[in-house]
Amino acid sequence: MAAAETFFRSAKEVTGTVPARVTTDGHDSHPRAIRIRLGKGVKHRTSRYLNNRIEQDRRGTNGRDQPIRSFKRPDSAARFCQGFDDLRNFLQIGSRCDGNIPASSRRHCVLTRGVIALRILEAA
Repeated sequence: MAAAETFFRSAKEVTGTVPARVTTDGHDSHPRAIRIRLGKGVKHRTSRYLNNRIEQDRRGTNGRDQPIRSFKRPDSAARFCQGFDDLRNFLQIGSRCDGNIPASSRRHCVLTRGVIALRILEAA
């Protein structure tokens, strides 16, 4: 309970706002901590599917973290996450404003960017 209250108090201080709704994993201490720290007007949701955006965003890092059995130091985790995010953003292909990119163009772009990324990694 104390940890939950501390977390919600800290989140409120850092953001400077009170959210309209909060999604948690449904732990018993969360509803009371939310009422105490954020107020009774905040809606508490516990569906595990409502925070999928957050969980999906960190899926790539989790997949890399498992084989190496976690990072030993926070600075090595920060270095990896920065490089991983940069590489992932470089390899992702956006869509045009007027519609989707054709499959042949997308394939060519992915292959070209993949070759560039491999050359950069070989040089490092």
